[in-house]
Amino acid sequence: MKGGARTSSLLTAGGAIIASSDAHWETHMDRRNLLVAAGGLAVAGSVQFAAAEGADVNHHGAGASPLLNSALHCVKTGEVCEAHCFDRLAEGEKLLAACARSVNALVAVCGALAVLAAQNSPLLPRYAAVAKDVCKACEDECLKHADKHAPCKACADACAECAKIAP
Repeated sequence: MKGGARTSSLLTAGGAIIASSDAHWETHMDRRNLLVAAGGLAVAGSVQFAAAEGADVNHHGAGASPLLNSALHCVKTGEVCEAHCFDRLAEGEKLLAACARSVNALVAVCGALAVLAAQNSPLLPRYAAVAKDVCKACEDECLKHADKHAPCKACADACAECAKIAP
């Protein structure tokens, strides 16, 4: 939008409102990013609900587990790392492009891993093996930048922990 910034907002799964100018969305948000963000919010909301529902009552083995907590931590640190990478890419720092791609896959895979872990799905062991590979690949990529970028270091550490816990 040209000629004056109009403020828009986005309601997240946790109920928080993120305010941003239209100019920001026009330069940093395209349809693909919007769909990825909406999907991530949906996964985060369902995982948050499943974890809250299963945390106190553990009738069938579902609920909070080390794998669920680790997968959610990967998603959280991954989102921060990816946002950091996008900011640096927007400033012309092309070295973080591979990191952004790797973290993008990690967030999607670990989001689904968290859902399966919360549900104690019979598919969990097979999916966890794939998630472990994604975590290791993301850790390797993030470690390339960990000395200069704290979000990459945090993401690499979360990936290493999740890969260790995944069966």
